[in-house]
Amino acid sequence: MYAVFEDGSRQYRVQEGEVVKLDFREAEIGTSLEFARVLLAAKDGATTIGQPVIAGARVVTEVVELPTTKTFIQKFRRRKNYRRFKGHTQPYTSVRVKQIVVP
Repeated sequence: MYAVFEDGSRQYRVQEGEVVKLDFREAEIGTSLEFARVLLAAKDGATTIGQPVIAGARVVTEVVELPTTKTFIQKFRRRKNYRRFKGHTQPYTSVRVKQIVVP
C-alpha cells in the first residue's frame, strides 16, 4: 500500500514504515503529525484518485529527527591570500510513516 500526499508545495509518495524528509516545522521528536491532503492511494491493486483530495483519507506520521549538525565549506588556494569559510544547516523534519488511513 502506498499514498501520495501534499505538504506545502511538494508531493510525497510514501509507504508505511518509510522515513521522509519534509520542510521544517516546530515539533518535538516523537510527536505525531497527520497529513489530510491525500491525493492518491493504492491498496491491493485498487487505486483511488482524489479530485483534488480523497475525503477522509490521511497519513499518520511520527517525528524521528531534526537537524543538529552544521555543514562547513572551506575553500583555500595557497599563496594567493584566498580563504573562504561558510557554514550552512538546511532545516528539515524527518518523519516515519506509521499508518495510511483510507476510508
